[in-house]
Amino acid sequence: MSRTVAQVLERLEWMRAQGIWPNGKRYLWTDAFGVVLLLSLYRELDRNQFLDEAEWVVAEVERVLGRPRGFRIGEAADRDGQYYHYLAMWVYALSRLGRVIPKYREKAIRVVRDIHPAFLVPGRGVHWKMLEDLSGPYPGFGLGALDPFHGYVVYRLLDEAALATEVTQMKALVERTYSGLTITQDLGLGMMLWTSHFFPEERWARVHHDRSLAMLDRMWIDLPGYFCREPRLPQMKFAFTNFGVSLGLQAVGAWPFRVARLNSFFDTYQSGDEYDIDAITHVMGCVSSFPGEFIVSEKLQRLEDAAF
Repeated sequence: MSRTVAQVLERLEWMRAQGIWPNGKRYLWTDAFGVVLLLSLYRELDRNQFLDEAEWVVAEVERVLGRPRGFRIGEAADRDGQYYHYLAMWVYALSRLGRVIPKYREKAIRVVRDIHPAFLVPGRGVHWKMLEDLSGPYPGFGLGALDPFHGYVVYRLLDEAALATEVTQMKALVERTYSGLTITQDLGLGMMLWTSHFFPEERWARVHHDRSLAMLDRMWIDLPGYFCREPRLPQMKFAFTNFGVSLGLQAVGAWPFRVARLNSFFDTYQSGDEYDIDAITHVMGCVSSFPGEFIVSEKLQRLEDAAF
């Protein structure tokens, strides 16, 4: 077992002991990252306990957050409604779990078919946030800039044939928006890099690979070693968003020294607020150290599809 995996296991055990995760309050984004983390540990260590725990998390998410169509953002009272990018990440988690246990692939396809027609604005974009019953957009929220890219990639990875209509609709939005899109927020840049690594030869992926790295280079604070929230906010930093940047950088094989630096910095960083003990910080921290099933080459995806 590598030292990195041992540290991840230690952090995961600490989270369990503190009731942070997976036995804390449900939050769809964190649970999606956590399911993939557990699957990664199962693949790495061949221990069924991690696969069993991943299935338990899925069951708990369905029990607590599941709605007739889609999933609520989180268990807490102020986490109502549905976010498309959270749902897309949940679909990714189910699709990866479905590579081991096929029923989760079918669950993921059902989620897409439930949510896609509600969130899609044909020819224009994807709603960022919807009311909890998907009856309409959540007041005060517009279209999500990254959501078409996220959906396009996740749908293709899940089942390009079964979701051909949905893939085509998302691809049209990607082609329509990619050239004019500029991202300036740290987590958005990290997630764009992550999505770009699955189909790196496509034009949008090449453009945003280069554009995202150029923007992040402006946002790197060399001492002590972190990415600021936005270029105009050099002092603002969050651990979990930096961990998202780290995932994106590792997915495209960029700046390993900076990845190591930010992981080292946030190992001891204390923000003095709820994020110090929030599950999103620690689960994404584990993924930053051990991305595992989050990084899947296009070649490996084709081989898996053929075997599946």
